[in-house]
Amino acid sequence: MELWDVYDQDRIKQNRTMIRGQQFSEGDYHLVVHVCIFNSEGQMLIQQRQPFKEGWSNYWDFTVGGSATAGDNSRTAAQRELFEEIGLSIDFAQLRPFLTVNFSHGFDDFYLIEHEVDLDKLVLQYDEVQQVKWATKEEIISLVRCGQFIPYYESLIHLLFDMRKRLGTKSI
Repeated sequence: MELWDVYDQDRIKQNRTMIRGQQFSEGDYHLVVHVCIFNSEGQMLIQQRQPFKEGWSNYWDFTVGGSATAGDNSRTAAQRELFEEIGLSIDFAQLRPFLTVNFSHGFDDFYLIEHEVDLDKLVLQYDEVQQVKWATKEEIISLVRCGQFIPYYESLIHLLFDMRKRLGTKSI
């Protein structure tokens, strides 16, 4: 059972939790994070979800993403998800989200990081990730268009790639 902290519309934690999968009450929100890692060639590290993973099975996705669990803040959730899903340890203590996308029941913080990653040294979480690879913006958009990537807005993908060298992106 996974517990999420409940937030209000102003992103103020409400001193209560909810169980993942439970119906949201009016005015309740939760926190989601995504980490997008780019290499010096301008490619993003993407992952393919396991075929048995509930929700978007077999689809490609950004480097990592997931819900913050009870007690997490945005940084600790991002750091935990990155380590859990692909075995990559990066200290998020001095990082902050590049942008936040609001959705119907929450806030989705995006972290943009430039970091050279040796794919052979990653440890993929069996329950979540079947494979990873580097991809260009064009390759990701093509995967979205053919129904093999989670159907994010193409404009979001353009924004992430266009802003990866701008204020808010961290090179490690």
